[in-house]
Amino acid sequence: MSVPYITIGNVRIKRTAALAPMASVADRAYRYVCKDHGAAYMVSEMISAKGLCYSDRNTEELCTVTDHERPYALQLFGEDPEYIGKAAGMLMKYSPDIIDINMGCPVPKIVKSGAGSALMKDPEQIYRIVRAAVGSCGVPVTVKIRSGWDGEHINAVEAAKAAESAGASAVAVHARTRTQMYSGKADISVITAVKQSVSIPVIGNGDVVSAETARDMYEKTGCDLVMIGRGSYGRPFVFDEIDCFFEGREYAPPTDIERLDVMYHQAELSVGFFGEHTAMSRCRRQCAFYLRGMPDAACFRDRCSRLEKLSQLGQLIDEIKERLWISSERKKNT
Repeated sequence: MSVPYITIGNVRIKRTAALAPMASVADRAYRYVCKDHGAAYMVSEMISAKGLCYSDRNTEELCTVTDHERPYALQLFGEDPEYIGKAAGMLMKYSPDIIDINMGCPVPKIVKSGAGSALMKDPEQIYRIVRAAVGSCGVPVTVKIRSGWDGEHINAVEAAKAAESAGASAVAVHARTRTQMYSGKADISVITAVKQSVSIPVIGNGDVVSAETARDMYEKTGCDLVMIGRGSYGRPFVFDEIDCFFEGREYAPPTDIERLDVMYHQAELSVGFFGEHTAMSRCRRQCAFYLRGMPDAACFRDRCSRLEKLSQLGQLIDEIKERLWISSERKKNT
């Protein structure tokens, strides 16, 4: 398979793999690392439309767009077309390439407000929300949806058609229902059905963890772009793997030492962006993902949960590297 580009509106995106928006995970440091390893397109963490309209400081901090991350979308969430429209217009001062609207988040707090995947219950409201956003900004508007609310209400096609008729330039489909949350197997036949029903680009999301599963998503669904979420946890290298696969280049998986170096680099970036206290709190969980599969990983993951300073992480990494070296020497002598 060659590696062409797709266009969303006037935005050109390499047809390899995009990083999914993930609240509290895909922050700027994580996005930088994934971009360095080949992520073709990225979306911000969720931005509250009402929070933005009410000038919430924490909300505005999510809106920064850096050239390093482009092509890049800012993602809004909310249930009210008026607020979505106003917020979409306000985001223009940050110069995003795309405005994305979250209609798939399954978190109870978001759903109870009528936003996120609760919108899958009301395609007419999806139409009104997208219409408001399209009329208020000068960039392409996209939506991210789920298969449906539950197994008895699989209506991604209806939702995608509503978004398209309202002027959406693309739709991303996470092939799980809201009640599945993040469990069970993604039903990618839903992505196929959406692709066959709309004329705008369709982004497939769900269970992509490697070059082979990315290929399968493309081939089985006909989607225009693949999006990876949890499959990238502690594995930004998956984007390198997919790049190499589609470009016909040999892929060399990272060594454990290389994984540790990238883990530290992400933590360094996080400290620079958010300050040490906030950064280390965020890094505790993410560092644990990088350590999966390494010798004595359980012990080191436990120590990750207590990290407070970047220097502590540096010391931990030195210990792990020494343990890896000892293990390697033992293998050589047996």
